[in-house]
Amino acid sequence: MLFGMTMSMSRKGDCYDNAPMESFWGSLKNELVHHCRFATRAEARQAVTEYIEIFYNRQRKQARLGYLSPATFTQQFNKMRLAA
Repeated sequence: MLFGMTMSMSRKGDCYDNAPMESFWGSLKNELVHHCRFATRAEARQAVTEYIEIFYNRQRKQARLGYLSPATFTQQFNKMRLAA
């Protein structure tokens, strides 16, 4: 166990393990990749990095996180954890 997390150990073909990542890749493709034409790999890498670090983590509201961004959710979680 690393950082208090348990690794997933499900069987082959268990679609629920991969669902969060599949959802993320779908969002990335629909919100960025399908709307852009990149001239170079470096340009694509920069755009994807900005999407993840600036938009997805700090601004994009997530229904499963109570309509908070991942960064805001993490800050609130850590505040509650420290207060307890």
